[in-house]
Amino acid sequence: MHRNQTKKIRIGDRVIGGGNPVLIQSMTNTRTENAKETIEQINRLTDVGCDIIRCAVPTMEAAKAFFEIKKNIRIPLVADIHFDYRLAIAAMEHGADKIRINPGNIGGDEKLRAVVQVAKERNIPIRVGVNSGSLEKHLIEKYGRVTAEGLVESALDKVKRIEDMDYDQLVISIKSSDVLMCVKAHELIANKTNYPLHVGITEAGTITGGNIKSALGLGMILYQGIGDTIRVSLTGDPVEEIKSAKLILKTLGLRKGGIEVVSCPTCGRTQIDLIQLASDVEDMVSDIDLDIKVAVMGCAVNGPGEAREADIGIAGGRGEGLLIKGGQIVRKVPEKELLQVLREELLNWEK
Repeated sequence: MHRNQTKKIRIGDRVIGGGNPVLIQSMTNTRTENAKETIEQINRLTDVGCDIIRCAVPTMEAAKAFFEIKKNIRIPLVADIHFDYRLAIAAMEHGADKIRINPGNIGGDEKLRAVVQVAKERNIPIRVGVNSGSLEKHLIEKYGRVTAEGLVESALDKVKRIEDMDYDQLVISIKSSDVLMCVKAHELIANKTNYPLHVGITEAGTITGGNIKSALGLGMILYQGIGDTIRVSLTGDPVEEIKSAKLILKTLGLRKGGIEVVSCPTCGRTQIDLIQLASDVEDMVSDIDLDIKVAVMGCAVNGPGEAREADIGIAGGRGEGLLIKGGQIVRKVPEKELLQVLREELLNWEK
């Protein structure tokens, strides 16, 4: 797939834009002031594939916690700032690799200039974030309602404010919970700027609803070659965001590595708790870096045939299951040992 050649921006030790791989972001839901809990969550997210992490900075205490957090994590750290420009400056002084601000709520030009000056001195990129829920009144009046055109105009106005302060290490984010509006906004802005775009469907919802909206929205945007970083916003454990983001990128051919789990729907022949087994397999393989397909089948009738396109698979039966490789039954395994046998096979897989 052809990717838009956006401007290269360095975030910590990672580079986005310019055709570099699409990176996965998430956001902690711990209190940033609690450095220990925040570090633990970030490292857990890193282990399952998070590339960049963002933390809310609502207080000066949270900004200062960045110093301790930064020392104990392995991925770039982004500060999420609203309203108080002093928190943006403090977060950068305490180790933020990037800041996310909405110049519209950070204050006038004097306050914005103070933030930009520190970012410039430290070569820290700024993500200019615009959200459909906070679109300026004059743009809503101009277009009659919240529109994709209004989101794009708002974002580019804010980018120009920072460019006029002689700084161009910028990333743009335009988000809406309306999937089609979000897609249209990205199509419009991709033709008007070459800054890297962070893509996400904001307030997407629960694990089920949020995944569907994010997969559709991100899929439609990424398939057009638009987007340099992504976040799947879910109401739940941020680990779920990473799993979903990895699968979206892998499905689109934008990321290799990571095991793909396929499983059949349940039917009257199923003699095993397939729903639980498939879920357990998905959790079990999340820390194994193999670029292979694993099939989880519910019965021994169609299991071997349906698993033929997978590299390895298991098929459940009454009290026992089959281990299948390349569509061939390798051996029978007691049901309670299926998961462990599969894990051992994967851990000893010849790459």
